[in-house]
Amino acid sequence: MVTTTLNPRRWWALGALVASMLTLGFDTTILNVALPTMAADLGASTGEQQWMADSYVIVFAALMLPAGLLGDRFGRRRMLIAGLGVFLAGSLLGALAGDVNWVIVARALMGVGAALVNPLALSVLPTMFDTDEQPRATAIVSAASALGLPLGPIIGGWLLNNFWWGSVFLVNVPMAAIGIAACVFLLPETRDPASPKVDTLSTALTATGLGALVYAIIEAPTRGWGDPLVLGMLAAAVVLIAALVVRERRVERPMLDMTLLAHRGFLFNTIAATLVMFVLSGLLFVLPPYLQAVLGNDALGTGVRLLPMMGGILLASRTAPQAAVRFGGRATVSAGLVILAFAAILGSRTSIDSGYGYTALWLSVTGLGFGFALMPAMGNALAALPRDRAGSGSGLLMTMRQVGGAIGIALLGSLLADTFRDRLDVSGLPAGAADTAGESVVAAHLVAEKTGSADLLASADSAYVHGMGVVLLVCGIAALVSALVAAAFLPKPAARERAAGSPEPDMVAATEDA
Repeated sequence: MVTTTLNPRRWWALGALVASMLTLGFDTTILNVALPTMAADLGASTGEQQWMADSYVIVFAALMLPAGLLGDRFGRRRMLIAGLGVFLAGSLLGALAGDVNWVIVARALMGVGAALVNPLALSVLPTMFDTDEQPRATAIVSAASALGLPLGPIIGGWLLNNFWWGSVFLVNVPMAAIGIAACVFLLPETRDPASPKVDTLSTALTATGLGALVYAIIEAPTRGWGDPLVLGMLAAAVVLIAALVVRERRVERPMLDMTLLAHRGFLFNTIAATLVMFVLSGLLFVLPPYLQAVLGNDALGTGVRLLPMMGGILLASRTAPQAAVRFGGRATVSAGLVILAFAAILGSRTSIDSGYGYTALWLSVTGLGFGFALMPAMGNALAALPRDRAGSGSGLLMTMRQVGGAIGIALLGSLLADTFRDRLDVSGLPAGAADTAGESVVAAHLVAEKTGSADLLASADSAYVHGMGVVLLVCGIAALVSALVAAAFLPKPAARERAAGSPEPDMVAATEDA
């Protein structure tokens, strides 16, 4: 009999992974609170704010799969340390950046680091813990990432109230440094030389195709949908993504295994999870300027006022697994999407005079719907696959979620910018001031303060609330359509058994990059 000796320092090593995932969790939400302040200090338009958010997500989505393969082949600890080092360097660059372009570059660099850290933090657990300990270890690492979601806005708000906006980047530095030190001294090296090689061409097609699509969506409100550059980028995105699909279907060991989409349960649960991320990412982009600029809260107050949504998510994390066991995955996911649709439509009725109490109400319902829709969808998507395809399925599922988030920020942010600009009354302003005011609600407030125009201030608030209402209405319609699709196409047979058989850590991990 072969006796396996477990690393006596494995629980300390787990602390290294917790520090790493907590750092990524902070960064998921901390920037949303900082964007209004950065827009004022850097003069960033809505489109530039979209790029500050999306540059991170695009790179993260494009590099997650090849980063995981690099860790398998060359050492997971080595790649984790490298990822944390790149994330630390990007955070330093962001803290020292003097203009919007350098912030975008810094965020993209941080996306490279996050792509290395995220998949590898979970992949090392089976080599460190035995079968009985793995569920507990997985839950702890996943919970660390989820914990960063509500803490991010609060920490970010406190930092912005006491320091300059670069502090939201600088806070990552000690966390990443602790993670690096812990990985160096505590984490054992593991690898899988038999893993597929990194496909450089597929990685390039993913990054350029997604980048071209997001660029076109973000630039369209300013340039117009008929602009040659916008049309050219849309055409390039279609060609590049089509080339990626063709290539991945032909190679023997693809990074993005498209044949997984032939499994009905995986396909439609993945679509549901992707659309949930589309709605949530767009909502988190448009909400902080409303709380900060329109309602007049400071950065810390804005972060605290996002907590009702996190409360809804935590409540769903407690009850969604039981609901999936009792009623089945299809019913639970569909109900979650209906709740999300109701919350978004409720939010679209927000007016200038609604106040925060009404916002807290629909935010709480949003978190509840998000949890009920995403968690069972994640678990059931992976449960629909054969056990030996779970690894590649998880990679494709996480990539699609990131893509949904990136497109949500781009498309819904552009819709907001277009609606705000059309609704804003800039009559009587010089041409330069009018153009500046149309860039964002924060810019309009700054112009109103300089010109002493109370009418512009009122118009800016009214235009932004109207634009936010349009965005939330679109989110509600998208969630409702998704609910109908889920109810019609998610597989019914054995849904209850799959939900019951899904490991609880998968449910916890479902909140990981939300």
